[in-house]
Amino acid sequence: MPGSGKSTVGRHVSRHLRLPFIDTDQVIERRIGCSIRDYFETQGEAAFRDLEQAVIEEVTQLPGHVIATGGGAVLREPNRIALHARTTVVYLRSKPEDLVRRLRHDTQRPLLKSAAGDPLRRLRTLFQERDPLYRSTAHFIIETGRPSVHSLVNTVLMQLELAGVVPVAPAPHAPFAGETPP
Repeated sequence: MPGSGKSTVGRHVSRHLRLPFIDTDQVIERRIGCSIRDYFETQGEAAFRDLEQAVIEEVTQLPGHVIATGGGAVLREPNRIALHARTTVVYLRSKPEDLVRRLRHDTQRPLLKSAAGDPLRRLRTLFQERDPLYRSTAHFIIETGRPSVHSLVNTVLMQLELAGVVPVAPAPHAPFAGETPP
C-alpha cells in the first residue's frame, strides 16, 4: 500500500545485505523525465501501468537486488507472476488507519490526491482491492502497525534469515572477561 514503508525499509534492508537497491518508481521517473504524479495526470493510469510493467519485467531479472515497487504494481497479473516467480516478496501489510496517519501531509501520491477530501475511505477501498493481490504475490507478510523503521527492517531480515533466503548474520560477539574487543 502507499505509505507502508516499501522504499524506506527496502533501502535499509539493501544496506544491511550489501545489495543494490532499486525503487521502480524512481526508475520510471528517470525514464519519463517528470514525476509520476505529472505523468499520471497527462498520460493516465493505463500508460503509467504499461511503463511500470516493463520496468518490473526488467528489474526482476536482475540478480542480487532489493526492489521496492509502487503500491499498484500488483494490479497487473504479469507483474504478480514476475515478482513471485523471480524474487522473494515481502508484503509490508499496513491498515488504512495507520496509512492515513503516515500520509496525512503527502501531496505527491496521485491515487490519494483524487480522494476528494476523504483519503481514509480511498485507502480502505485500495486496501480491500489490493490486499488479496498482495497476499497472493507475497512469500512473507509482515504487519507493520506502528513499529519503528529499525524494528521493521529487523523483522524483514529475521524472516529472510529463518527462511534461508539470506545468510544468517553472525551474532555480535561480546568480549569475554580479559579479552580485547575485535
